[in-house]
Amino acid sequence: MRRDDICLYLCPDDRAELQALVANRNTPRKLVWRAEIVLATVDGHGTFEIMRRSKTSKPTVWRWQARYLDEGVEGLKRDKTRPSRVPPLPREIRLKVIAKTVRESPPNATHWSRSTMAAAVGISPSSVGRIWAEAGLKPHLTKGFKVSNDPMFEEKVTDIVGLYLDPPERAVVLCVDEKSQIQALDRTQPGLPLKKGRAATMTHDYKRHGTTTLFAALDVKSGVVIGECLPRHRAKEFLKFLRRIDRAVLKPRDIHIVLDNYATHKTAEVQAWLAKHPRFHLHFTPTSASWLNLVERFFAEITSKRIRRGSYTSVGDLETAIYDYLLQHNAKPKPFVWTKTANDILTRERRALEILDEIRGNR
Repeated sequence: MRRDDICLYLCPDDRAELQALVANRNTPRKLVWRAEIVLATVDGHGTFEIMRRSKTSKPTVWRWQARYLDEGVEGLKRDKTRPSRVPPLPREIRLKVIAKTVRESPPNATHWSRSTMAAAVGISPSSVGRIWAEAGLKPHLTKGFKVSNDPMFEEKVTDIVGLYLDPPERAVVLCVDEKSQIQALDRTQPGLPLKKGRAATMTHDYKRHGTTTLFAALDVKSGVVIGECLPRHRAKEFLKFLRRIDRAVLKPRDIHIVLDNYATHKTAEVQAWLAKHPRFHLHFTPTSASWLNLVERFFAEITSKRIRRGSYTSVGDLETAIYDYLLQHNAKPKPFVWTKTANDILTRERRALEILDEIRGNR
């Protein structure tokens, strides 16, 4: 192969950029010799001299001279894509992997892994992983669910979500529940502190020092929480907490309370007290739908941020920590914003019921 030497012209900006790339010690080596090829060509050196300087072959010199003529400096900075040496998997194999993943189980396990699927289909585990990633399948994960069997599910969801999204005027909407059996756990040894390369540690064994129950009422609009720790969660304690709410909310504002179907909330004593306090209106969540109560989100926050990783030598120590968290939370309250409409929830619920009915029918 032979061709006459070519001449290139560099504009001042391109020359300055190429010289900067060559001078910069952080420039990748392959980009340095590409820039040197173009600069040497512009300076009038022949092909053999450029080959000696850049320590490359003649076709390589010609290739990057042509690339600069076609695409400029930007063309020198990138490699052209090359087809993979490994042929792509046939579409039939890909569909087979997806179908087996969603419709079948391996003979000796509850779910597929990359290795078991690879052995069953006859491809590599990495190929199985790519197919799953492209299809959005994660057989190693499982997510719990519960469809309510409450015959009044739709009416209750519409009622409670309506309170969240469009609360009544001159009224307070409170989400009330009890976080029961909070244990005062004292670790047998102090944990090691956080440091570079190691997470904070905590012993797995502990000493129990009793339990307490947190009664909480979350104001949907402001995010303020009325909380009280009581030793048990009977009707007696629930009535005490209702009286606490009655004192905290200024009259004559109505109080709408969202709460679950725990039997303590429906005793004769509670019903008699509510009859004497008509500004209280109770809204019960459907069966198996505690997620509809916003105060559950607050319980998750206080558990993860204050209770779970704490060490408490007594119930009083635990309650002090809880009250301290409530105090700081109410100093800068931030409401939890409900975004799903009742129609969104009911649509998903109906779809889940249809799928469950279809699965039961196929058994």
